[in-house]
Amino acid sequence: MARIRSFVTGVEVDTAKRAHNCQANGRHRVERGEKRLRVTKNRNVDHYCLSCAMTIIERDMAKLRSLARELEAGHSGRMEGSEELESARQ
Repeated sequence: MARIRSFVTGVEVDTAKRAHNCQANGRHRVERGEKRLRVTKNRNVDHYCLSCAMTIIERDMAKLRSLARELEAGHSGRMEGSEELESARQ
């Protein structure tokens, strides 16, 4: 059976080793020692402040919930793994 992949790859929370600007909003400053969202894509690394990270996460969660509802609406029976989706929503 094929391995189920994740859309959330290359994303983690880490601690800034030096101060820098947020890559989503240059007016937001991430100071040394603060938590930040680290996103790696195609060997590129982007760092986001907590405020921008929460906005990105909430937007993406809404989009994923919408996609899940669309898939469930198109399937008359229970989807394989839908129990996992149900528990992840709560």
